[in-house]
Amino acid sequence: MIRVLIVDDQALVRDGFRMILELDGEIEVVGEAHDGESALAEIDRTGPDLVLMDIRMPGMDGLEATRRLMRRNDAPRVLVLTTYDADANVVEAMRAGASGFLLKDVRKGQLVRAVHQAAAGDSVIDPAITARLIERLMGERRRPEAEPALGLLSARELEVLTLMAKGLTNAELADRLFVSESTVKTHVARILAKLELRDRVQAVIFAYEVGLAQSQG
Repeated sequence: MIRVLIVDDQALVRDGFRMILELDGEIEVVGEAHDGESALAEIDRTGPDLVLMDIRMPGMDGLEATRRLMRRNDAPRVLVLTTYDADANVVEAMRAGASGFLLKDVRKGQLVRAVHQAAAGDSVIDPAITARLIERLMGERRRPEAEPALGLLSARELEVLTLMAKGLTNAELADRLFVSESTVKTHVARILAKLELRDRVQAVIFAYEVGLAQSQG
């Protein structure tokens, strides 16, 4: 069973997500919270595998709650919730360690699939949307001090990271590089390990921060 905590300041939103998720026989909603502070308390109490975290809440918002949560060694996966895909806080939440984001008007089937994907360790965002979002919101924010870390990567891994930042999926990467998807997954895993990143979302952010990713127009 995938144990899920739902965090949103609107009771109707929490009720709706609960009803959808509990129709899936492999998902158990173990609790709800209305703000970041109560979310951290509920996480301690219930020990969820995954948290659906609203970003904009009174008091401690979802961004700060995600930052605090990701400092823990045993942090659950986090999917942040937002009402629009240009929310600057989305990037900050992913930088903090969230596995992706969902729009609140997500379809039922997409919500259930997203929970399963995130619980399995995958990032839950359309890669193309991720790249466009990060590029639009980061502007000129760069971390030149992080550039030496690129020296840890092989030429092939640099190529894979660059293509990831352009929004290519694993299947598209495999086609572009004339290799199998399993080989691509191996490259991605090595990139994450060498750069000490949590998932491919953070890898895309890193690529923009060090200037490896170029404007796609």
